[in-house]
Amino acid sequence: MAVKARKPARGKKRPNGTKGQRSFRPLAFVRRWLWRTALGLGLLAVLAVLAFRVFNPPTTHTIWTEARRLGGVDRTWVNIENVAPVMVRSVVAAEDANFCAHWGFDMDAIRAAIEEGANRGGSTISQQVVKNVYLWQARSYIRKAMEALLTPLVEALWPKRRILEVYLNVAEFDEGVFGIDAAARHYFGVGPEALSDRQAALLASVLPSPKKREANRPTSTMNRRAATIMDGAALIAQDGRAACFQD
Repeated sequence: MAVKARKPARGKKRPNGTKGQRSFRPLAFVRRWLWRTALGLGLLAVLAVLAFRVFNPPTTHTIWTEARRLGGVDRTWVNIENVAPVMVRSVVAAEDANFCAHWGFDMDAIRAAIEEGANRGGSTISQQVVKNVYLWQARSYIRKAMEALLTPLVEALWPKRRILEVYLNVAEFDEGVFGIDAAARHYFGVGPEALSDRQAALLASVLPSPKKREANRPTSTMNRRAATIMDGAALIAQDGRAACFQD
């Protein structure tokens, strides 16, 4: 008796046993890992910014390099409550008069800087804090790009008063002299809480070139600049441009 042939089981035939295996797509793999890397770096940036909202930065790249070069620096952290309010207003008047109005970038100042070339800086105090605390001083497109990404994050996560507090404590006022406490004692022999209007204006006037200017030995140019800063500090106190950081 003839044996009846068994019919093959229904179903799709597996080509070479590869059914269910995904083919490797290099571009998709690269995109996936780039996305994950970007998310990881973004999370690290948020954590780093949040950390210094609460904790005081122990050092900066500039302070560290100057300490190595000079064998040490003069710096003592001081809370903003222990700084004369006129000193805080003087720094804003000198460096970033629209500090309370912008979100990290002063577009009017940037346009003016572009028009005037290298003779004028367009960086806000927020940008300077990001550069000093998280980055480095040397100019490069990479640093500028990182600064552009971190500045809005600092503005979003730090109060304006905290931005100024950090700035006043990491800014360089003379060779090896960092922060307003060290600067006030170095130049005038007083604590930062006892600075007069003129002393505050003179200290603010050295910030663009701390290694070339001395607050206790002002040139005629510095005296004129200090007078302008004193007027500016008084004006922003009156017109509301100091409201975001004053008690």
